[in-house]
Amino acid sequence: LVIVLSFLYVNQTNNRRNKRMDELDRKIIALLQLDGRASNAKIAREVGVSEGTVRRRLRRLVQDDVVNVIAVPNLEKLGYGTTALIGLQTGPGKSDAVAEAIAKMEEAHYVAVTTGTYDVFVWAGLESAESLGDFLRTKVGKLEGVQRTETFVNLSMKKRTSGLVI
Repeated sequence: LVIVLSFLYVNQTNNRRNKRMDELDRKIIALLQLDGRASNAKIAREVGVSEGTVRRRLRRLVQDDVVNVIAVPNLEKLGYGTTALIGLQTGPGKSDAVAEAIAKMEEAHYVAVTTGTYDVFVWAGLESAESLGDFLRTKVGKLEGVQRTETFVNLSMKKRTSGLVI
């Protein structure tokens, strides 16, 4: 059985549009973060407005790219026995190219260019520790610009949230 978790991703990159959000928008988003499959009618009852109001607000939030409703699979249920966070140090000016190359790899589920000790962070899901090692040696390690990696294998997941506090 595959369990798919629905959630709402709040786009933080468009501050101009985010300023147009009011308290009702925030309540709608908060409820969808708890249950991405909640009906407009259920949300309307919870926030005290009509279903049409919720439908129009949600349509605007999606059209304005403020929110994106997506399904997030549970990697363990899909057979990915090993998940890891990988920190990469890259050569000068190579962070974006390395991140873009890794983002195209199916093993990478999250890729970010960052500040600090590591230039890029990757969250990867693989079938086994052996396949993680192969991924690091044959794919990541061979990318031009990768100077060093440090891998943090997840032993157990204590909290996994898909939303943001708004």
